[in-house]
Order: sequence, then C-alpha cells, then structure tokens
Amino acid sequence: MNSRTMWLLGAGLLCLAGAVFAAGTQGLAETSQLGATPNPVRLMRPPVAPLSAMAQLGKEIFYDASLSSSGALSCASCHSPDHAYGPPNDGPVMLGGAALSRQGARAVPSLTYLDRHPNFSIGPDKGDDDNVIDLAQMAAIGQQAARTTKTAGGSGASANIVPQGGLFWDGRADTLQDQALFPLLDPNEMAGGSAEIVADKLRRAPYANRFVELFGAGVLRNRRLLIAEAMFAVARYQVEEVSFHPYTSKYDYWLEGKARLSESELRGLQAFNDPDKANCAGCHTSAPTRDGLPPLFTDHQYEALGAPRNAALAGNRDPNHFDLGVCGPQRTDIPEQTQYCGMFLTPTLRNTATRHAFFHNGVFSTLEQVLDFYNFRDTNPEKVFPRGADGAVRKYDDLPQKYHANVDVTDPPFDRHPGDKPAMTEQDEADIIAFLKTLTDGYKPKN
Repeated sequence: MNSRTMWLLGAGLLCLAGAVFAAGTQGLAETSQLGATPNPVRLMRPPVAPLSAMAQLGKEIFYDASLSSSGALSCASCHSPDHAYGPPNDGPVMLGGAALSRQGARAVPSLTYLDRHPNFSIGPDKGDDDNVIDLAQMAAIGQQAARTTKTAGGSGASANIVPQGGLFWDGRADTLQDQALFPLLDPNEMAGGSAEIVADKLRRAPYANRFVELFGAGVLRNRRLLIAEAMFAVARYQVEEVSFHPYTSKYDYWLEGKARLSESELRGLQAFNDPDKANCAGCHTSAPTRDGLPPLFTDHQYEALGAPRNAALAGNRDPNHFDLGVCGPQRTDIPEQTQYCGMFLTPTLRNTATRHAFFHNGVFSTLEQVLDFYNFRDTNPEKVFPRGADGAVRKYDDLPQKYHANVDVTDPPFDRHPGDKPAMTEQDEADIIAFLKTLTDGYKPKN
C-alpha cells in the first residue's frame, strides 16, 4: 500500500486521533481492493442490561402524549426512535402547540449520543467539570485571545476559548432532565401549560403508582419534586436504553476490522479527514478516544457558520428577528458576550444521513446542500445565498451585519476567498456523503 494512504500518527488507537489521508491514485486502488482498516481497534461500548425501575418509568413518560396540550405529542413524536431519535418529518422544524400548528423555533436535534456530552463552559478545557470558571470572566479572556485554526489532526480544537458543551443548539441545559423539561413547557412544542398542569397529569397517569413505589406517596403531593423525578426518570431512560447510543454503524465495525469500506467510502473518509479538502474532522472528530470510546463526530464546540436565512420559518417574516444562538433569544444568561452571537453547537454527524433538516434553522434538507454550503460559501457565495433587490449577494443574511465578524473565516475550507478554487470537487462531495452514510447505526457486519 502506498505510504501516503496510511494514518499519519503511528500505529494503533492513537494514530486515528489525528488521521489525515493523502492517498494518491495508486494507493486508493490498492486500498479499495481490501477496504479494511489498517489498524483495527477495540471499541468500548456501554454495557447492555435490563432497564432499571427508574428507566422503565422514564420510558413511559417519554412516550406519553397526554402530557402535551394537544394530547398528541410526546417526546418520541419529535425524537422518533425510528429516526435515530430525531425528527420523523421532512420539514425544517416540528409543529407543536395545542393545535399542532405552531412551528418550533429550531430544527429538532437528535437525542442520540448525549450521555457523553459535557456541561456548558467557555474555555479550552473540555469536560473539566472540577474546574468551574465564571462564564463572563472566561468570555472576557476569550475576547483577547488569538483564535487557533482548527484542522483535522491538529490541536486547535482544544485551544480556543469558545463556548462548548451543553444541550440544545445554544447549550442552555446541562443535564438530560433539564433538557426534557424545556419542550414539555414550551408553547411551540408540547405546550404543557404550567408546572401545576403537568404535575396533575402525572398524578393521574397510569404509571403514577411507579412514582409511589420509587419515592413514596409524598412525591405526589410535592409538585416540584414530582416533576423533577419525572424528568430524572426520562434522563435515566436515555442513559440506560442502548438504542440512544448503540455504536453500531458500519464505520464502528470498520474501526474494529469487522467491516470493509467501499472505494467511494474510503475516498470520502480521506476527504473528511483532509485539512486541504473538507476538513470535517477539524470539528467532527472521527477518532476513538485514548481509552477506546467510539468517536462522537463532534468536538462539542460552537461555531458561527453564517448559514442562510430560512424563509420557511414563520419567525423570519419579521426582518428584525434573528436567532443568535448562544446570545439568545432562547438562551438569556450571556447576551452581553456578543463575540459569540451567531454561534451554535456542532452536532454529532452520527446518523446524519437519516435527517432531512440541517443546521439550527433547518435551512438545508439534503447532505448535498450542506456540502455545497461548505464548499462554495466563500468562493462562490452566489450559489448558496440569495440576492437582494439590488442584485448583490446577501451573504450571512441570517445574522446582523454587526456580528458578521463572528463568522468562522479561518478554519478550512472557510479560509478561501471569491475566485479561489473550491476545496472539494463534485466527486469529493459524493464520496463524503457515501462515507457519512457509514455513520448510520444498525449495520450488520458479515463476520
């Protein structure tokens, strides 16, 4: 095999952490004859065990549509188990409210692979829950710090003082139980009405006796405790139920030497990891951890990518309405940190090929559109942004002009300029999509 096709970080598990392929035609041809990983690893998956009583209660709550004002919307309605716990429809957002006619504010993210998600923080030390730093203080430091370019195989992903972790597109919840409560009360989603109404429904639910068995009869009289335990039960269900984090994609089995990638999939993986092409792995890490945990395909950091405005969202009919992500409107604790306005969480790419709504506003409905955005945003912006009445391309039209400086123009492929050659060819895009399809769970290895 041509040495340029090999992982460029040594042997075994650690070599994959910064994998950058630079295969030539001969190397690809030789690789495609085999399609196997050159360095199989052993992945550490969560143990499979029967659900605890708490998790069983959480499962009933997760599928209980009666908790919504419409009586027709449960957690599972928007986070469908048949769609990798993501949205089951083809629209940019889900509909909710009492009559199921109100648009959700953002595209529904998947609930898979959240059990390893770190708490929200600002700073370079990901997942260090013992090192609590005031968000405002750390953000102030970040204003003065130089930004490190994030490339596949580089160290920039852990050096930038930017928001990271947390749940939702803006990271406003740290725990799965907090995350479960937001849509329950959101008037555009389940629209439960109030804590009193939700608690009353829980008291009358067919599984109410489970609360008594687990917490004693007093829990039904304490509204706050009842709701808190209900949401904790939902969280336990998500943690214990293996289908929320199965790690059964073709790529997982390929890492273990139990599956072979096609020539197109291998080329896609190469382009995915190549900082001179897509550089996807600069943010969507494709390597197992040092202790063998499967890759999550996210660095849990936030980026301002400047995605186009989605005219299909009712809120965008107001030209003065902007979703600023970390700066609000749904997150309200750090609006003064304007250097983060327009930043949204980098999602996992696992099961991304099953989705039909991409980016926080669901502006794209296909992976082809997403890759075109990455490829042409800076070299040929007219291909991805609308034109104004004057004929000028309205680049970053979903972000106020004063925050355009927050948009990432440093990390490849966003380091290009009008007239430059795009980072990817049409074949590169097709190959990357072929690779992304290997991240869909449910693959059955032949050996």
